[in-house]
Amino acid sequence: MTDGNDVLTLDMMFEWLEKLPVPEGYKSEIVGGHIFLWPQRDTHWDITMCIIEQLRATYPRKRLRSDVRLDCPGRLNGFAPDVVALSEDSGDGLDVDFVAEVVSAETAGNDYGPKKDAYATACVPGYLIVDPYDGTWHLHTLPRAGKYHATVSFGFGEDVDLTGTVVGLTLKTDDFPRD
Repeated sequence: MTDGNDVLTLDMMFEWLEKLPVPEGYKSEIVGGHIFLWPQRDTHWDITMCIIEQLRATYPRKRLRSDVRLDCPGRLNGFAPDVVALSEDSGDGLDVDFVAEVVSAETAGNDYGPKKDAYATACVPGYLIVDPYDGTWHLHTLPRAGKYHATVSFGFGEDVDLTGTVVGLTLKTDDFPRD
């Protein structure tokens, strides 16, 4: 723990997290200085892989990530997004073209709330929330001044049209399983 003079950092929190006995099959991330742990489910993984496989049509493997630490704007935000498509000129910053989060019952509020706000603040051009519990997806685009100014929502089976974004393709959702 800190002695009151130390400033809490994401690096410190991730070091603590690495020392915790996190059960196998659990995902972890830090949102607003709070550590979240939740079990990964087959449905979650199936949707994540379906998105990654489709993104491979325009993104080389080295520009796609899943469950890897991504430091985001805001107080102590170290996310582990389900899918990240890095910009071509990606360096050390948050140079991201697209993020997809598959909702887990335990952390849905983060996906729809603080994570959406952080991605908008970071000007991530496309943020997709996929909700296997109600069979819907929500695409957020046009980030400006910390908010997304365009949102499109449909049910599974309707395509996610990313042709007007830097991603430049359409994601099929027909095979997305429901929880």
